[in-house]
Amino acid sequence: MSELTTARDDTPGRRRATVVVSGVASDAHTWNLVFLELLLSELGFDVANLGACVPDELLVRECLERRPDLLVLSSVNGHGHIDGARAARALRDRSALAALPVVIGGKLGVAGSLTAAQRDELLAAGCDAVYEDSVDAITAFRSFLSALPSRAFR
Repeated sequence: MSELTTARDDTPGRRRATVVVSGVASDAHTWNLVFLELLLSELGFDVANLGACVPDELLVRECLERRPDLLVLSSVNGHGHIDGARAARALRDRSALAALPVVIGGKLGVAGSLTAAQRDELLAAGCDAVYEDSVDAITAFRSFLSALPSRAFR
C-alpha cells in the first residue's frame, strides 16, 4: 500500500496524517489556502488551515503544538520567496521542527518566476520543495505527498 493510500486508511487506532496549511506573513489571500485545504482533505489528510497573514512566531508555535506531519506554505502576493525563507529558518531554528517536511508554493516572486538563486535560498532555508504557479505544480505536489516517509502516515 502506498503512503498516500495509507493516509486515507481509517483502520482503528491509526491516525490520519495532519497537514498544516498557512499563508505567509505578508499575504492576505485566502482562496489558495481553501483550495489546498480541500485538496489535502480529499486526499485523506487532516488539515489545520491557519489562514492568511500568519506571523512566523505563530506559525512556529502552531507547529510545535500540533506536531503536523507536513507544513504547506502558500503565497499569491509574490513575496513568498522572502517570507517563506524567513519562516523556514524560524522553523528550522527549533530542534523539535528540524525534521518537519516543509513545502512552499504559489506566486513566489513579484517579477514572475523565481531566479535560481531565490529558489536555492528557499531550499537552503529549509523548504523541502518549492512549487511555483504552473500547470504542473499540483501534479508535482501530489507526487511529493505520495513520497513522504511512511512515518508521516502512522
